[in-house]
Amino acid sequence: MSNLCKRREKSMNKRASGVLMHVSSLPGAYGIGCFGKEAKEFIDFLSDTGCTYWQVLPFTPTDAYNSPYASISAFAGNRNFIDLEQLRDEGLLTDDELREQMYANPYSAAFDFLELRRIPVLYRAFTRADEAYRDKVRAFAEENKSWLPDYALYIILKEANIGAEWYDWADEDLKLHRPEAVAKAMEEQAETVLFMEFIQYTFFEQWKKIKKYANSKGVEIIGDLPMYVARNSADVWANRHLFDLTEDGEPKNVAGVPPDYFSEFGQKWGNPLYNWAEMKKDGYRWWMDRLGACFKLFDAVRIDHFRAFSAYWAVPAEAETAKEGQWLDGPKTDFFDAVNRTFKNPKIIAEDLGIIDDGVIDLLEKTQLPCMRVMQFAFMEGKDNMHMPHNYPKNCVAYTGTHDNNTVLGWLWEAQPYEREHALKYCAFPGGDWAVGGSESASCHAVIRTLWQSPANTVIVPVQDLCGFGKDTKMNVPGVPNGNWAFRVTQEQLDGIDKKWLKELNDVYYRNK
Repeated sequence: MSNLCKRREKSMNKRASGVLMHVSSLPGAYGIGCFGKEAKEFIDFLSDTGCTYWQVLPFTPTDAYNSPYASISAFAGNRNFIDLEQLRDEGLLTDDELREQMYANPYSAAFDFLELRRIPVLYRAFTRADEAYRDKVRAFAEENKSWLPDYALYIILKEANIGAEWYDWADEDLKLHRPEAVAKAMEEQAETVLFMEFIQYTFFEQWKKIKKYANSKGVEIIGDLPMYVARNSADVWANRHLFDLTEDGEPKNVAGVPPDYFSEFGQKWGNPLYNWAEMKKDGYRWWMDRLGACFKLFDAVRIDHFRAFSAYWAVPAEAETAKEGQWLDGPKTDFFDAVNRTFKNPKIIAEDLGIIDDGVIDLLEKTQLPCMRVMQFAFMEGKDNMHMPHNYPKNCVAYTGTHDNNTVLGWLWEAQPYEREHALKYCAFPGGDWAVGGSESASCHAVIRTLWQSPANTVIVPVQDLCGFGKDTKMNVPGVPNGNWAFRVTQEQLDGIDKKWLKELNDVYYRNK
């Protein structure tokens, strides 16, 4: 067994629990959750109820559909999470300017509103930053020079090209990230580049304070890392050689998954694939930088689509469907040996849902990474279903549902009658009306309690299930591009969660922090 495995066994063998809620879903007055007082109050809630983990979704900027899983950067932070009240307290904004940013609807993230309002107010704050503040920004940019200057310039050039993607830019030298052209543009746009760096500095400094507060209360943060990056990202623009592209930046093969029971033609995601042979030459430096950035933000990181490290589905770029793809070998244990050399005791969670073959199982066994289980998948097959709580290994992170699932109440409503009956019996539902929601919902409590009873070292419940919400509060519906990621909870709803019950659950099943 490798040293990585031994260290991870020691650090991940404690029974614990947590709550899944993205920062965007927090209460607040400014159209979206942020790194303000509400984040600290949520941490207090977790600490007071004996929960160890707060799990979030990716912190990167969202795409046109507001998804954090298809970002223009694998490193940058979402500017909408910046707490404007902290900028006011630093003398960079006024109360009147904050009032202009307030949004009345507390139940849904105001993405369109934020798109219009957030950059102008952040620019006002930037113009008031004194030279000492700017020096801090410059120092931060120097510390993050592997990605930040390129990201800042990319945002500027994209706007200058009326939103066109980098591979459609008219200027061939900038399109292909030629050093002389990039250096010249950096010099010409120095002040605007500094503004973009100011946004990132502010984001990371504010989150650093939130994470420090969480850790002081015994709460750890679980982050989320998408496997692939978007073709229209600053990362691909600045590092074409690390991806499966032609010299002109055209994709050769793209990511996807093969046909299965649910999809006759598979799924063609379209993300550029990694050039693993090229990445190996420098010890996977880009990936180590990416993981390093995550470990500064989070105490543990869930890697989405983990199976691609074993083998990944490569679809020819010109193919009409994913059916024309093929399996290609990933870097396997060689990658995790590099992780072991680079980081001390990294906490990584392997998202191993979907098509899992012997190669993935072998990689999980060799790395000893905790896998994932989802209770909503438990009652469609027989007693050997790996998602049945009695089948969970200790070394796993188990959920009632993830951000891609229905809520527990929504799932029970939409399940086939035999599946619902089986689930309720399995969870020792005490009787009564299973369809009743709310924070004291008997059916939701029964499902959550059953998860807490399981052998899994770590169990996570979405905040919607603690509130007993229905399907209208789902965070995401896979395959449906519009209308996702907007869920928010109010402070009143959070205050309505049965804290005594949750604390008792953690005490009884030895999951208290």
